[in-house]
Amino acid sequence: MDIDAMRERLRKRAGGKAGMILIHDGIVRNSSRSGEPVSSIEVEVDHDSLSEVMKEAEQLKGVIAVDVEIATGLLNVGDDIMLLGIAGDIRENTIAAMAHVLDRIKTEVTAKKEYNT
Repeated sequence: MDIDAMRERLRKRAGGKAGMILIHDGIVRNSSRSGEPVSSIEVEVDHDSLSEVMKEAEQLKGVIAVDVEIATGLLNVGDDIMLLGIAGDIRENTIAAMAHVLDRIKTEVTAKKEYNT
């Protein structure tokens, strides 16, 4: 995953209309939300749902362009899980869109299993 390449793709697609580009870089951490140790995770993606979420994301208020990359399979602590980028007109719209799209991807698109070996 290349965060700089994503930023440039979004900048180019926005064609000067964006006032903000926001990129989420999700990384495998060494503990679960509940504080349990994690050594790796396994990630699966529902590509049909992802396509639908991304199409809808482009229709959100102020969104000019969206891009996403999600790693699948077994990932270790420190690995990138997901890059999600949104180019938007103004800060408020871009931040709101990022939160909305990220929540949908986490609940409707990806499934993960944590391991502690």
